[in-house]
Amino acid sequence: MSIAEIGEFGLISRVVARLGTGSAALLGPGDDAAVVAAPDGRVVASTDVLVEGRHFRRDWSGPADIGHRAAAANLADIAAMGATPTALLVAFCAPADLDVAWAEELAGGLSEEAALVGASVVGGDMSSSRTITIAVTALGDLGGRPPVVRSGAQPGDVVAIAGRTGHAAAGYTILSRGFRTPKMLVEAYRRPEVPYAAGPSAATHGATSMIDVSDGLLQDLGHIAAAGVVGIDVRTDAFEVPGPMRDAAAALGVDPYQWLLAGGEDHALVATFPPGAALPGGWREIGTVHNGTGITVDRKAWSGPAGWDHFR
Repeated sequence: MSIAEIGEFGLISRVVARLGTGSAALLGPGDDAAVVAAPDGRVVASTDVLVEGRHFRRDWSGPADIGHRAAAANLADIAAMGATPTALLVAFCAPADLDVAWAEELAGGLSEEAALVGASVVGGDMSSSRTITIAVTALGDLGGRPPVVRSGAQPGDVVAIAGRTGHAAAGYTILSRGFRTPKMLVEAYRRPEVPYAAGPSAATHGATSMIDVSDGLLQDLGHIAAAGVVGIDVRTDAFEVPGPMRDAAAALGVDPYQWLLAGGEDHALVATFPPGAALPGGWREIGTVHNGTGITVDRKAWSGPAGWDHFR
């Protein structure tokens, strides 16, 4: 059955039936707007868009996978501010001949990823379009803490990471070469494993700056360096190359550190902490902040691409 056969409101009813309700949702889908609790009195907000052919391919990922990815990209931004995600708003544009089941499974993936942090999809919009487009806005609560911004890094700070990098980039390369294994890397591309709790934990442990790794570790660290007017050096010996990644890199003729340092979409969190501070659980040191500008790797300039750019 296509979307055209059941119409906009039929699709809405089917999609809403797949959505859960988070504790912050005081009024969910069904009215002119949702009502979301904001106990802190401030709302953290972020938005992101996924376009078919640019951010995902239906022959590479199922609709539930794409829903997980769309939600994760936004929920990670909230966590990177040191906040707890509370709700998602989703705009969905699709061709009228798209199968209804595809949209339902997409909604299920969105809902499942949001539920990992106790959030839910509370509303959105739909429209007909030649290209499937999913625009998500995430909301979050700071819990009385100040936001952890990009500009706070100071010389002497320790650079640390929570989560994994390079896995999604490796999976993307594998799929683009026409392969489907190693499964671990392909699945990492399809569904990121985001360390959501590490964001608020870093905030309570005094993180001076933080960002999620969506475009590539070096590129995203570059945003922290530019905002704080500091230099950052990353150590390659802080990264372990998993066996499946090493094997895939050898088979495909790729330097695995290109994936680890410049690959995005794993949505790891990277932060800076004052020197001597005890890192919270799940965080590990990967570098240092110093007087200077830009990013170096093992104290040398990085010669390869640093990350993703939508317009290059």
